Amino acid sequence: MRAPQREPASDLPQRVTIYEVGPRDGLQNEKTVVPAEVKAEFIRRLAGAGLETIETTSFVPPSWVPQLADASEVLQLLGDDGLGPRRPVLVPNERGLDRALEAGVGAVAIFGSATETFARKNLNRTVAESVEMFAPVVARAREAGLWVRAYVSMCFGDPWEGPVPVEQVVEVSRRLMDLGCDQLSLGDTIGVGTTGHVGRLLDALDAAGIGADRVGVHFHDTYGQALANTLTALRHGVTVVDASTGGLGGCPYAKSATGNLATEDLVWALHGAGVETGVDLESLVETSVWMAGQLGRPSPSRVVRALAGSPE
Repeated sequence: MRAPQREPASDLPQRVTIYEVGPRDGLQNEKTVVPAEVKAEFIRRLAGAGLETIETTSFVPPSWVPQLADASEVLQLLGDDGLGPRRPVLVPNERGLDRALEAGVGAVAIFGSATETFARKNLNRTVAESVEMFAPVVARAREAGLWVRAYVSMCFGDPWEGPVPVEQVVEVSRRLMDLGCDQLSLGDTIGVGTTGHVGRLLDALDAAGIGADRVGVHFHDTYGQALANTLTALRHGVTVVDASTGGLGGCPYAKSATGNLATEDLVWALHGAGVETGVDLESLVETSVWMAGQLGRPSPSRVVRALAGSPE
């Protein structure tokens, strides 16, 4: 399989951790429900391709996201492969945390919003009420020895409120991190972010005491800017990047949100720049092609489309 020519970039980190969200963020937006057995096999194949951190599922009410109603079953099928600090699950509240703890997970993620409208649509609460709801979740998770991540959605733009002020994102991020979270993920939920905006937000977070070493980035590719925005974040010191194998994903509560940055596209770019990821690109492409077959449609990833039919 063709590989990118390596031309090391001195302004990028030597190694990047890919936070794979395909099994959760990718599949939650599918119109059809993927069987638990297929989800478990997907996760096994991703791990086999070298992805170390994989968000496996979400313990949200089935009425919210019916595609992930089988969270407990998926983890049961995975056994030890679905547990530990490198296998986070999403939890919206204490009940979700209860289910996660019952399953024996080692890491959880909470998900807040930088805007009031999306907070109400996604959590049926104001931003302040959602932070209040997350406080005991984070406290209990830390007491149980779990690693905790905080997602912040709508960091660059909101389909109802328009452009989101940097100061507003920083304030919500600070309040969530002050709860005791280990990592912050900045979400460009509708994919409107640009490189200058990314740099300004990261600089503002750093000035507020949230350094790049505690930040991950989560870009959607609505306007084709996800990879450019990611590289900008890496040049600002970020070393954790959310991506979804095959470019799967979206958001059921924001219809303008398209797929995530494709993991294969990210790996191609990083390997070409001499950045280590630990991922075997050929194995990852094979996994993406297999999953596309399960979904009955081709992968939107450009690297997958380029390599899947390329000569050996």
